[in-house]
Amino acid sequence: MDCKPKQRMDIEKLKASFIQMYQSEPLLVRSPGRINILGEHTDYNEGFVMPAAIDKAVYIAIAKRSDQELHLYAAEFKHAHNVSLQALKPSEKGWPNYILGVVDELQKRSYHIGGFDLYIDGDVPAGAGLSSSAAVECATAFALDQLFELSVSRMDLALIGQQAEHTFAGVNCGIMDQFASVFGRKDEAVLLDCRSMTYRYVPLHMDGYQLVLINSKVKHALADSAYNKRRAQCEQGVAWIKTVYPEVNSLRDATLEMLDLLVKPNDEDVYVKCRYVVEENLRVLKAAEMLNSGEPGGLGQLMFETHEGLSKAYEVSCAELDFLVDAVRNNPDVLGARMMGGGFGGCTLNIIRSEAIAGLTREISAAYLQEFGREPEVYIVKTDNGTATLA
Repeated sequence: MDCKPKQRMDIEKLKASFIQMYQSEPLLVRSPGRINILGEHTDYNEGFVMPAAIDKAVYIAIAKRSDQELHLYAAEFKHAHNVSLQALKPSEKGWPNYILGVVDELQKRSYHIGGFDLYIDGDVPAGAGLSSSAAVECATAFALDQLFELSVSRMDLALIGQQAEHTFAGVNCGIMDQFASVFGRKDEAVLLDCRSMTYRYVPLHMDGYQLVLINSKVKHALADSAYNKRRAQCEQGVAWIKTVYPEVNSLRDATLEMLDLLVKPNDEDVYVKCRYVVEENLRVLKAAEMLNSGEPGGLGQLMFETHEGLSKAYEVSCAELDFLVDAVRNNPDVLGARMMGGGFGGCTLNIIRSEAIAGLTREISAAYLQEFGREPEVYIVKTDNGTATLA
């Protein structure tokens, strides 16, 4: 198991590969993946999230063509995909859809673009829940904005990426991933209000600790059906509350007292799920206060509480994720840990003392291998800036 940070992309190699393939000088764009410090399953309840962009990203080299053709190449898959600008449709190859969906969305919004050549590569680990798809969408949107001088606002870049994922990739995602990719800042997380789309930055200084992702290397099939069921349970809870409090439009507006009075008597399971969401919103706001005041010590405990809520109340964890969190729960070198993302697989996010990372991750890897027959992957990440052009 290798827990060293993955080497950054070789930008000169990317540029040279583009020139060799297309015989023109490219514009270079970088858009990062993301982590989420706190705020899981709160986005579709109009709540609060606290993501941060990371130093693993998607890179695009792009140049105009003289015709209306789109010529795309993905280095990871060693696949090309060519299509006319007037004949856009989702591709069975999968990967082009995150690019084509953005082009389609720009055209729907009456932005004028022409043909282009595009070469894409990146160092965001695939399948780790770090939102590589959002990074592709935002890199594409920003690259086309710069290439064709469209003057798209940064907020619209994120919204275009989200809509592209809905239409061409077929994933009804929230806005957090694209927002973090576009608006990220080094050494900061973003406190985002998913209702109003207002946001503010909060400092995220590690001070002797580092952000470590441990990838369980599993993804259970329960994820999609459970996601839909949780959304329905949250909506049911709101419907019961509205019978007495008509001003409540989402769990963002609900209080624990409302849940006790109007949801618990109707359905215990719906009550438990709604209670998690209300408590998670409170944890995000509390964490923002801690980080702003320069007292991040309590952040780790909030992370453990979030994992407990996701595992026992919201029931979107799995044996592998619980094992990884339990393995570090009482370790004095670990500030906090929790599962990250939709659930049933993916990564845990850990804040670990820098000098303890190598030894601790070796121990966890050996124990995980013995328990589940596979080794996890470990990534050390740092916060970084959002979508931008490269010199």
